[in-house]
Amino acid sequence: MAVIRQQDFIDSIEDALQFISYYHPLDYVKAVEKAYNKEQSKAAKDAMAQILINSRMSAEGKRPLCQDTGIIACFVKIGMEAQWDKTDMTVQQMVDEGTRRAYLNKDNPLRASIVSDPAGARKNTKDNTPSVVHIDMVSGGNIEVMIAAKGGGSENKSKMVMLNPSDDIAEWVVKTLPTMGAGWCPPGMLGIGIGGTAEKAAVMAKESLMDPVDIQELIDRGATTTEEKLRLDIFKKVNDLGIGAQGLGGLTTVVDVKIKSFPTHAASKPVVMIPNCAATRHVHFHLDGSGAAEFVPPKMEDWPDITWEVGKDTRRVNLDTLKKEDIQQWKAGETVLLSGKMLTGRDAAHKRIQTMLDNGEGLPDGVDLTNRFIYYVGPVDAVGNEVVGPAGPTTATRMDKFTDMMLEKTGLIGMIGKAERGPATVDSIAKHKAVYLMAVGGAAYLVSKAIKKSKVVAFEDLGMEAIYEFEVEDMPVTVAVDSNGSNVHDTGPALWKVKIADLEKAQ
Repeated sequence: MAVIRQQDFIDSIEDALQFISYYHPLDYVKAVEKAYNKEQSKAAKDAMAQILINSRMSAEGKRPLCQDTGIIACFVKIGMEAQWDKTDMTVQQMVDEGTRRAYLNKDNPLRASIVSDPAGARKNTKDNTPSVVHIDMVSGGNIEVMIAAKGGGSENKSKMVMLNPSDDIAEWVVKTLPTMGAGWCPPGMLGIGIGGTAEKAAVMAKESLMDPVDIQELIDRGATTTEEKLRLDIFKKVNDLGIGAQGLGGLTTVVDVKIKSFPTHAASKPVVMIPNCAATRHVHFHLDGSGAAEFVPPKMEDWPDITWEVGKDTRRVNLDTLKKEDIQQWKAGETVLLSGKMLTGRDAAHKRIQTMLDNGEGLPDGVDLTNRFIYYVGPVDAVGNEVVGPAGPTTATRMDKFTDMMLEKTGLIGMIGKAERGPATVDSIAKHKAVYLMAVGGAAYLVSKAIKKSKVVAFEDLGMEAIYEFEVEDMPVTVAVDSNGSNVHDTGPALWKVKIADLEKAQ
């Protein structure tokens, strides 16, 4: 019988979370590389190039793939015959201790994103604990652990439905996926749980995302089970939607579809769909009493040799001299390289600004948004000689409720984030003749290299949600919504849905 040392378990959790913060699973890298090579949409191909370049840079620099270093989901399967050398800590406490150490690591600090009192004060716990732990007792004497760091942008797009027994699951997925927008940072994976009860389906959907990318092997050998047939059906139908990388329109929206099922009540068909983003982070390990788990780094030659070149039509912009009339020339879909100073701000900063303006206080000292751009970001802390840690965009739709106020009352002329804006926000952008620019979600370390100076200018108590001033050089973005309200997240997928149908007819 195996005796598992408590310290080995804690060390393994810590090492696993550091490992997945900067190493993509290679199966995902290879799947994105394949999608990149066949992609015909320039915008989607450019986005995947940045994701792959960022992946390699993070592996080399041992810094996070994404500024959102996730909420921890940990599945622990404990053999009935296994014993612990100590019993003074629960499994939950051991996972939390490993998480705490990983996120406070001085060489690679990870962003603490977990808040307590979620319905009230929402105060950051400062160490990314507690983790979400699922424990199962199984046969045998070893311990199996599957652990993931799940980004909020993709987690927020989770969907649940109680279908009628005769309803078509693939039809529900195809109808639902476009409503999720691009905040989950495609190309990614879909995890689908079917059956059991509502909460069982959700846990199965999350656990399915721990499986390796193997859809091509399934295509090659052919489906034999109901689940396999459904995976292939959903995979094709979702990619035929033309949503594409980052929602810009293209051939690949998902690189795999995972399904787990469980017997259910005769009157029920619970289905939960949870997407995984471009910052796919998970690892699987076993403990047998012989010591802590070992994680073998991939070889750098396993990453594709991909570069991202600036196109001849790329617009270079000096943010320090930019005026509102200048941005009227920008067109949806074009690439812009930004240089100069911008301010940052996320949910908490926007809410505080709104309160201050409502109270007649004006903007905080040091914050002047006249003819300025605001970047929706919560960066990772810097280490060594870094100006800032990984600093990719957060989901822009969370700021939609504040956008009209910001454009109306602060002099703001542009915003930078990831994914689409809501219809009312697009109308507001057009009304105020502003613009919305999109940076690639899942390319945070790459984006951070364009940031040459960084300082906190307001709301320092909000931590990563404080207002920073960044000075950037050639930061690549796409005009997602121009001053006339033209929106690439509408036009791109619509165009590529038709193109994909035409391509299939021509075959």
